[in-house]
Amino acid sequence: MGYEFIKVEKKEHITVVTINRPEVMNALHPPACREMDEAFNDFANDADAWVAIITGAGDRAFCAGNDLKWQAKHGGEAVAKGLKDLKGGFGGITFRFDLFKPVIAAVNGLALGGGFEIALACDIIIAAEKASFGLPEPTVGMMAGAGGVHRLPRAIPYHLAMGLMLTASRITAQEAYRLGLVNQVVPLRELMATAEAWAERILNCSPMAIRASKEAAVKGLGLPLEEACRTIFPATVAMYQSEDFIEGPKAFAEKRKPQWKGR
Repeated sequence: MGYEFIKVEKKEHITVVTINRPEVMNALHPPACREMDEAFNDFANDADAWVAIITGAGDRAFCAGNDLKWQAKHGGEAVAKGLKDLKGGFGGITFRFDLFKPVIAAVNGLALGGGFEIALACDIIIAAEKASFGLPEPTVGMMAGAGGVHRLPRAIPYHLAMGLMLTASRITAQEAYRLGLVNQVVPLRELMATAEAWAERILNCSPMAIRASKEAAVKGLGLPLEEACRTIFPATVAMYQSEDFIEGPKAFAEKRKPQWKGR
């Protein structure tokens, strides 16, 4: 379908979603969030879509978060109403807790507020050298309510997370890497190629096994260790019942590259 505020490109099993509002630092208003939500609904439901990459248009910003100028003009209630019925919440992904296909953030510049929350909702974060991250919401009388206040303390040590949130501080890509928030920092010109290389490495694996791994890891975090280890999650059952579960050992025995079907 056609989009006004984002671009979606499908490359075989990879879906690239680009926030396309560079004139406002790729900030998201409800209409853009709705398009993001539709794009990720499509990604989730497309059997041939195995990995997604999120990035921003231009070289200044990945996403500057909520479009505050739009909110100032239309009011906070309009923002809440515009996001209320979106399956994935802000950015179409921050509240999408049932997506077990991997998502990569290719952060090309500022990732602030909701933009940082979108990145935190991804599984892998690749950052350009001049990218920066932060949750500045308290400086405008708000909080990082799209999961930021919950995900950040789960991603890095508590006191470091609280220090960043309670001072509304920004950190560089290099600092984010040292904290373990970012998987790799690269020059901007190499950003998308690097993100796609990570996606290709994922595609070397069975998509059924990847989804089983992500679901078990995500859902298991909220369980005691023994219970998590003993729980068989739905994607694990699907993996055991899949053609890929037969193809993997067969390809290994025949010393050839597996032909994954994703079913």
